[in-house]
Amino acid sequence: MEALNQFFNWLNGIVWGVPMIVLIIGTGLYLQLRLGFMPIRKVAYGFRMILKSRRPGRAAEGEITPYAALMTALSATIGTGNIAGVATAIAVGGPGALFWMWVTAFVGMATKYAEVVVAVKYREVDDKGEHAGGPMFAIKNGLGKHWQWLGTAFAIFGGLAGFGIGNMVQANGIASAVENAFGIETWISGIVMTVLTGAVILGGIKRIGAVAEKVVPFMAIFYLVCVAAVLVVFAGNIPQAIATIFTQAFSPTAATGGFLGSTVLMAIRMGVARGIFSNEAGLGTAGIAQAAGSTANPVFSGVIGMMGTFIDTIIVCTLTGLAIMVSGVWASGETGAVLSSAAFEAALPGYGNYLVTISLALFAFTTILGWAYYAEKCWEYLIGTASAIPFRIVWTVAVFFGATLSLDFAWLVADTLNALMAIPNLISLLLLSPVIAQLTRDYFAEERAGAGVASHSQGQSASRKSV
Repeated sequence: MEALNQFFNWLNGIVWGVPMIVLIIGTGLYLQLRLGFMPIRKVAYGFRMILKSRRPGRAAEGEITPYAALMTALSATIGTGNIAGVATAIAVGGPGALFWMWVTAFVGMATKYAEVVVAVKYREVDDKGEHAGGPMFAIKNGLGKHWQWLGTAFAIFGGLAGFGIGNMVQANGIASAVENAFGIETWISGIVMTVLTGAVILGGIKRIGAVAEKVVPFMAIFYLVCVAAVLVVFAGNIPQAIATIFTQAFSPTAATGGFLGSTVLMAIRMGVARGIFSNEAGLGTAGIAQAAGSTANPVFSGVIGMMGTFIDTIIVCTLTGLAIMVSGVWASGETGAVLSSAAFEAALPGYGNYLVTISLALFAFTTILGWAYYAEKCWEYLIGTASAIPFRIVWTVAVFFGATLSLDFAWLVADTLNALMAIPNLISLLLLSPVIAQLTRDYFAEERAGAGVASHSQGQSASRKSV
């Protein structure tokens, strides 16, 4: 076991090293340039499309609305990474790591947009009559049979990673947090989570989407209100906190208090790794959810999908990071969810720890639901749709074991598999970038033409009235 642990530590150091950082940031930047920075320019448009996506048009095909697909994707991305991941990034990489999380998010919006576009364009209808898509189908149908091995590799990595990052790691985080805050034994939490998980995922994507539509907005608003309370208490520290984040993004962070100090490279590495862990831009997972969404155009789904990265990292992760910074606990030597709890406790003594625990439990549980669908589609791609029900049963049982076992090794393996998932996905996005750019140009050209026709018609109507 020790040899296996050393191997994964070695592999993790390679896959999350400088080449991976260059590949992730480089791919996102290249796509931003190729798209004329459309994902950044169209943020307001994206929010409008989210509202519009609650009622898809008549020509749309899919099992759930694009809005439900976005909530499913957000249910998977807004998880422990937004609370424990941000805290770990700051605790290890220093305040500057938050800046590099922002960079990852802004270039990642283009990556997320692209992976959703190709997932929807190249999706298939399986033998159950449901739409299935994602990087494996984009590679298979977009790049051809000579690249199909790359899609298979993604499905293997995704199918295995799901049980770690999307299941047992999340269940373990919930059970540990609940035990620390409320004294409830982990096996009790494990049973409750197992029952709830089975009740949802056995109903497939329609039930997962329906639950995500209701739970995700509630949990996000609840957490944002809690963070806002911390920021109000320490409002005077906000300008200094922001200045520190920008300053230490480009200069080493000196040791102070319980903080041992950090290099710029470590700040970049932690910011990128924790950013990807949180928003999953580059992993290709959002495309799996959006491929089930009712849509008549892949670009429409892409615009909605890219907003998941903005909401997850630019909004939720930023507020967590600011709470940690303004409360002054970032240099305490604590890390993970304990550090986030310390920030909330500093502002709301006697309540902060419980608020973080409730938020973490909601975040992590919805991640279990979202990743259940991702991993299921990976296994269906590998061994067929008959695997769906057996997979859901195994997934549900794994939640209990995740809650009750020690998972230090699972964290390491899951982090490594995350990076391995990104490699085939990013390669396919680079190769399919001409298709992505052309679809984007066509979509917005039609939008402008439609707006022009509408404006002309309104003008004619006004002229007739004046006459």
